[in-house]
Amino acid sequence: MPPPGLRKRYLTGAALVAALGLFFTIQVFDAATEAGRPRGPIKVGVLHSLTGTMAVSERTVVDATLFAIDELNRRGGVLGRKIEPIVVDGRSDWPTFAAEAERLLTRQGVSTVFGCWTSACRKTVKPVFERHDQVLFYPVQYEGLEQSPNIVYTGAAPNQQIIPAIKWSLDNLGRRIFLVGSDYVFPRTANKIIRTQVNALQGEIVGEDYESLGGKNFGRIIDAIRAAKPDVVFNTINGDSNLAFYRQLREAGITSAEIPVMSFSLAEAEVRAIGPALTEGDYAARNYFQTVDTPENAAFVAAFRARHGAAYVTTAPMEAAYFGVLLWAKAVEEAGSPEFRDFRAHVGGQSMTAPGGIVSIDPETLHTWKTVRIGRVRADGGFDILWDSQRPVRPVPFPSILARAEWLDFLDGLQRGWNGNWAAPP
Repeated sequence: MPPPGLRKRYLTGAALVAALGLFFTIQVFDAATEAGRPRGPIKVGVLHSLTGTMAVSERTVVDATLFAIDELNRRGGVLGRKIEPIVVDGRSDWPTFAAEAERLLTRQGVSTVFGCWTSACRKTVKPVFERHDQVLFYPVQYEGLEQSPNIVYTGAAPNQQIIPAIKWSLDNLGRRIFLVGSDYVFPRTANKIIRTQVNALQGEIVGEDYESLGGKNFGRIIDAIRAAKPDVVFNTINGDSNLAFYRQLREAGITSAEIPVMSFSLAEAEVRAIGPALTEGDYAARNYFQTVDTPENAAFVAAFRARHGAAYVTTAPMEAAYFGVLLWAKAVEEAGSPEFRDFRAHVGGQSMTAPGGIVSIDPETLHTWKTVRIGRVRADGGFDILWDSQRPVRPVPFPSILARAEWLDFLDGLQRGWNGNWAAPP
């Protein structure tokens, strides 16, 4: 047996060797995990309205987001890690969206958030993402006049939906237009764009009116439409208010043959909720319809029907939500990290063949190159595609018909008039 002093030095040396062994083990483990070995799931937020006036539109977008996440997980996840979605109900209430975005970013530690529908919602959560320097993937067509380094816009900019539909409608439906919308920032701004463009093309706006988001009483507006006798109604109503508008329009005896409606927030899901009999013969401007004839779309539609039933319909916001998840995954894989500070440089330029065609994220604006389409509602609730741009159109968030400063002054005026909010009070 060694003397006590030597034994003490021997034990100390052994402890040191053990500690060094543990240290090097940790270093090797860390190096392995940095190289991409699993370290637990990657959390992502899914923030949409599951209740309230917007649920009729947003529930299907949640379905599409989860479908894309499941597809990634079946392939083995991202960076060898499963994706764990945290689904949150924004309740069609903008302060709730902002509070839930804050919670997802600060308490749940999500890599990104996929969510929002209305522009009032997006503008309310935008400062949250910018303050924390995190990212929102936003899947819905919108009014433009915005560009943020913390938002990836996979829906349409105005030149990819609203502006082409104006020219097509003036050429094919008539030159006298009545504007109707929900009373918040998207319809007000869209109608400002429409007015400016219609005047430039020597058309005529014969009326403009609004109902509160979620409102159900369109009698006054329908009386105004009947009196104005427009060639076409441009519709920027959102949520389940569309159900009330179409039903009351038909109850008043106004048919699509007499005064057709061109909608900017109507897709297959809303047509199904309203009823094809009430919408047949009317029009919508979108970037995707379920009837797009591509192999990728055939597989997309078949997969949703296999999961949800043969009657399930796919929509433009669903397609944008779906490919947004896949483009996020490609950026994360390229960066080797799910942290936005690491993958942000890899988002711009990401591209893929989506169900509706080739899409790519514009590096300058973080908006998406997309094909533009116009369709007419059929008796079965699908859309016959009457026109498309034949190729992806470059996104232009700020239409050149006015200077950027003029557009921003217009938005500031709306917000001031609504006491700092992005929607009119009920």
